[in-house]
Amino acid sequence: MMMKMKSSVRGSAAASAAMCCLVLLITTADFCNGGVTSRFVRKPEESQDMPLDADVLRVPPGYNAPQQVHITQGDHEGKGMIVSWVTQDEPGSSKLIYWTENGKKQAAYGLITTYDYYTYKSGYIHHCNLKNLEHDTKYYYEVGTGGNNTRQFWFKTPPKVGPDVPFTFGLIGDLGQTFDSNATLTHYENNPIGGQTVLFLGDLSYADNHPNHDNVKWDTFGRFIERSAAYQPWIWTTGNHEIDYAPEIGETKPFKPFTHRYHTPYKASISTAPHWYSVKIGSAYIIVLSSYSAYGKYTPQTEWLEKELPKVNRSETPWLIVLVHSPWYNSYNYHYMEGETMRVMYEPLLVQHRVDLVFAGHVHAYERSERISNVAYRVVSGDCKPAKDDDAPVYITIGDGGNIEGLANNMTEPQPEYSAYREASFGHATLSIKNRTHAYYT
Repeated sequence: MMMKMKSSVRGSAAASAAMCCLVLLITTADFCNGGVTSRFVRKPEESQDMPLDADVLRVPPGYNAPQQVHITQGDHEGKGMIVSWVTQDEPGSSKLIYWTENGKKQAAYGLITTYDYYTYKSGYIHHCNLKNLEHDTKYYYEVGTGGNNTRQFWFKTPPKVGPDVPFTFGLIGDLGQTFDSNATLTHYENNPIGGQTVLFLGDLSYADNHPNHDNVKWDTFGRFIERSAAYQPWIWTTGNHEIDYAPEIGETKPFKPFTHRYHTPYKASISTAPHWYSVKIGSAYIIVLSSYSAYGKYTPQTEWLEKELPKVNRSETPWLIVLVHSPWYNSYNYHYMEGETMRVMYEPLLVQHRVDLVFAGHVHAYERSERISNVAYRVVSGDCKPAKDDDAPVYITIGDGGNIEGLANNMTEPQPEYSAYREASFGHATLSIKNRTHAYYT
């Protein structure tokens, strides 16, 4: 699959900044003029977390009212939806009522989990997987059934998978819960392009940036994103801030808060762990990988990926997209070369199977590559460098959601030839797939 790039404008939650957009074409192999660094540089002041009493973090009124409601795709094809919520004071009901505009109400029942982390005790976390839904259909749902504080939401299932099915994804990475995070999410909600599903590139709450990995920040983050994540699926990628490995306070089980709070449909793609899996949405096949799980030879993630890529039927889902957290190509002085070992392991597979796009977070800025590969590298020679490759993906880093650690604005110089565009500003993106040959990224 080939790519033609054209210039346009990318929205930023903090400022309207000139960015280079992509028009993706399968029939051509032209490249835009690369090597551009935006003249716009956001002021490097530290991002500040919103206070606990901020309106976007508020606890819903009423005793034991469901909160932190969020959804994600519940199966491989888009006919399932995992609905999750928390009741803080007592378990309450795990019953969920759902219905269509003209359909009768149906009931489903979820499971409840809790966890302890250092001195923190979680609320009662509910997960309910709705199955056998109709494609491209609006469903209403109600949680907290049986109590005095039921809450009602809605979602729309994705259309049936097919090669020319239009669909628009939102892309957000490294969000956190700062004032800048709020600007990013507000900008996404008001974006006229209108995302239908968020591809989230890791680093959610940033609880681990606070003393003893303050898990109250997981609760506030869940309430913060509810205004979007309760109404459209967010596809989760785990980042380094989800590891929560803290042996100094007795916490030695990686990913504990994340795996209790955010379920993924990993079993539907025959994965053995919730951190790597795949889903089909519209005309896209989405593969989620874990930068912080083992990926050496013979590891479960690698063996799964080697079996997964040949399964992709490009006549059904022509767009093949991979999500990771740590970027494989990064010309910032932040997290430099951190993704290199994973690139060496997996890049030949992605080029062999002609992946279109690889999205990453981790670096708190924006960068887009040319369509390049470095699969010829051998440790004994070491003389290879990235080269234009029509079979290779375009790599896009978009870890600029607005988190407490602030922007990455220190770039390596000179800008590498493979780097087509880079900018230090907070924001998000959208990817609108039009048909089997065209998509528009901004």
